[in-house]
Amino acid sequence: MRRRVVVTGMGTVNPLGNNVDELWDGISQGKSGIGRITRFDPSELPSQIAGEVKNFDPTLFMDKKESRKMALFSQYAVVSAVQAMKMAGLTSDNFNTEKAGIILGNGIGGFEILQDAFKVMFDKGTGRIPPMTIPKILSNEGAGNIAIHTGITGSVFSINTACASGTDAIGQAANSIRYGLNDVMVAGGTEGGLNEMGVGGFCVLKALSTSYNETPETACRPFDASRDGFIIAEGAGILVLEELKHAEKRGANILAEIVGYGSTADAFHLTAPTPDGRGAARAMMLALEDGGLKPEDIDYVNAHGTSTPANDPIETKAIKAALGEHAYKIKVSSTKSMTGHLVGAAGALEAIISILAIRNNFYPPTINHHTPGDGCDLDYVPNKGIKGEIKTVLSNSLGFGGHNAVVALREYVK
Repeated sequence: MRRRVVVTGMGTVNPLGNNVDELWDGISQGKSGIGRITRFDPSELPSQIAGEVKNFDPTLFMDKKESRKMALFSQYAVVSAVQAMKMAGLTSDNFNTEKAGIILGNGIGGFEILQDAFKVMFDKGTGRIPPMTIPKILSNEGAGNIAIHTGITGSVFSINTACASGTDAIGQAANSIRYGLNDVMVAGGTEGGLNEMGVGGFCVLKALSTSYNETPETACRPFDASRDGFIIAEGAGILVLEELKHAEKRGANILAEIVGYGSTADAFHLTAPTPDGRGAARAMMLALEDGGLKPEDIDYVNAHGTSTPANDPIETKAIKAALGEHAYKIKVSSTKSMTGHLVGAAGALEAIISILAIRNNFYPPTINHHTPGDGCDLDYVPNKGIKGEIKTVLSNSLGFGGHNAVVALREYVK
């Protein structure tokens, strides 16, 4: 018999704030966390804006010496995990660390560390490469650092499916609990790729918005006719998942239930989705099937919604293929319009937002949505969020390489 999986803790560092409360305040008010890049001088780049984490101080959660051994993506992950564990009420004496695990999604790893190491190597030679370069850049080090910080000694690993990484991490972690491998899982995604190499690399792919450098808060406009590319962002989202009886036994506050997960591959192109959206549609249908859900059970879809010319109409097509006529009766929105695209952390952050939407009975808006683009004909909750009953949500993540991942989240009912 498959065990039920519930969410008992959440933590985040993101462009709208450095905890869950600040995140929801920004989402519910339709704020934009996007601005001109301050981490470096972006004036030579065609896209000069991003969703930067602001006022971040890792030493509020760890000592300075420990933080200096981590790249930003690891710092964001550890801080978010500590928040999530605290919300869940998990301490070393109330759960078995050997029956707990960590799955962390990540797309890029310690990109800023790699960039700086290259500069040193070319300027001063290989003998001057900083000694912690390799441990800082490896994408698995985020999960490893969470384990060191929390004492979790079960299965601990990282997952990389580009922009679907955070959602795949949550789905795989849920399966680990469902089938008895673990009782507790720390899962989510993290990203810290805002540097010249990271932003410049996406620029040469012509993937980023270039038309709104002077008005960055208006730049991310999913499903709108004037969209011209995504806005790169950074941060982390971490959830604590538990087996239901384990959570009940210790009197945990249950936030939501994870009921379904679907994962597919387009097998089509490294950066473009299939024109008919069949891979994304099938991931949604698999999540429905996994959760024993019908299309009519879905109240809201938190879309991948990147604000790129290719993604938005194709994802719209996929939603309609998966949900049929019911797609026109529900609300769909892209919260990337406010946070930007956190790449490997995007799906995890959006799962947190989806849970908050359920708990607050509030449909998050798609800001900067004024004129629907061609092929974009659903209710995208334009510009202002609205109150309404939400019991079940699909959260979509569609990544480079053709990776598609969807989780179905539901209001917890005994």
